[in-house]
Amino acid sequence: GYLALLGRVDVLSFTAGVGEHNPVLRERIVHSLEPLGFILDDDRNTAERVGVATISTDASPTCVLVVPTNEELAIARDTLAVVRG
Repeated sequence: GYLALLGRVDVLSFTAGVGEHNPVLRERIVHSLEPLGFILDDDRNTAERVGVATISTDASPTCVLVVPTNEELAIARDTLAVVRG
């Protein structure tokens, strides 16, 4: 839907538990988007990584990233902000 509205996408990012840790799901999603300019590098997708990682090919018109998140820390900070008022 966003692609239709915007006309193009600069980056597709996978985050959180499933997005960070499920290369099979990322592969299924990105391969279904190939006609729209998303090209996955299978080796990058399955490689061990630390930090933000590009998993698209260098020739991919759209960059595909895996972006680590720390959901527990975000929840703790939000909770502390509410408690402190």
